[in-house]
Amino acid sequence: MTPTTILIIAALAVVTVLCLLVLFGIIPHLRLVPDETKFDFMRFRRISFPVSALLSMLALLFYFTHGLNFGIDFKGGTLIEVQSKAGPLDIAQMRTTLDGLGLGEIQLQEFGDKGEVLIRVSQQPGGDAAQQAVVDKVKGALGDTVDYRRVEVVGPRVSNELLGYGTIGIVFAIFAILIYLWFRFEWQFALGAMIANVHDLVLTIGFMSVTQIDFDLTSIAALLTILGYSLNDTVVIYDRIREMLRRYKKLSMADLLNISINATLSRSIITHVTVAAALLSLLLFGGHAIHSFTATMMFGVVLVGTYTSVFIASPILIYLGVGAGRTAHFEAPGPAEPAAPAVGARSR
Repeated sequence: MTPTTILIIAALAVVTVLCLLVLFGIIPHLRLVPDETKFDFMRFRRISFPVSALLSMLALLFYFTHGLNFGIDFKGGTLIEVQSKAGPLDIAQMRTTLDGLGLGEIQLQEFGDKGEVLIRVSQQPGGDAAQQAVVDKVKGALGDTVDYRRVEVVGPRVSNELLGYGTIGIVFAIFAILIYLWFRFEWQFALGAMIANVHDLVLTIGFMSVTQIDFDLTSIAALLTILGYSLNDTVVIYDRIREMLRRYKKLSMADLLNISINATLSRSIITHVTVAAALLSLLLFGGHAIHSFTATMMFGVVLVGTYTSVFIASPILIYLGVGAGRTAHFEAPGPAEPAAPAVGARSR
């Protein structure tokens, strides 16, 4: 068995044993977050907004100065993934061999520990036929010393269409989210969620510009997934905020937001930890083909999305006028309602 298979079997065995121990009451249930947390998240809103604004401007600056490292899907050209049949490959020798073909810019990227190399050849003049001819030349130069695991040929017309359709898809997704939230909540909630989503998108694109990871079709899929995931997390908190707005008419808005976030904190942490574990496994063992997807998802979902839902999407409702005119006094709950948990800091 391979080391990866052994690791997966060991992890499944540990999880199974822990579940059985909990089921029979030998060990208590794991609680990552206490039942009644009273963290004062709103006290950081005067810090989170300037920090987010600064990071967003830096992300846009990097995007317009460094741009994105467009992959073969959007630039056009040829991508060939090969694996040595007999140990590690001599990259220097391979580069010399391929440079002698006169194909222009050629990039070689070694990854893994089994002699795997990713060959990128720039777009050739002459249309799709010229791109296909590149494959034949590379195979003729390398011969049977390697296995050809993946071959992708993208012409200039197709690459432009893919980039255009990907951009249109992201724009339509943003507007669809806006319309959905407008009907489900008040307009302030819709606008707040949209600002949060655009914030996630801008920071993620800035991350891709700084790291220069490949921006290809899987990156478009990652951006759309980040939009949906961040929206889901925001809507869960917004639902609780709307419920609290109806229940406690005189509770200050800052305290109400704190109570709503604390009420959903356990769910949010468990969800994000689970997603982070899955993405980390894909990032470590998924291979180069989905590296840009998983790296983008790790940054956008685990880091930015979690932060945005708590420190941007929720406190922005205060500045959009939700709950305006509320006093800083607790409303005495009715006999059938549980008392609202107290939060240390009041609205500032």
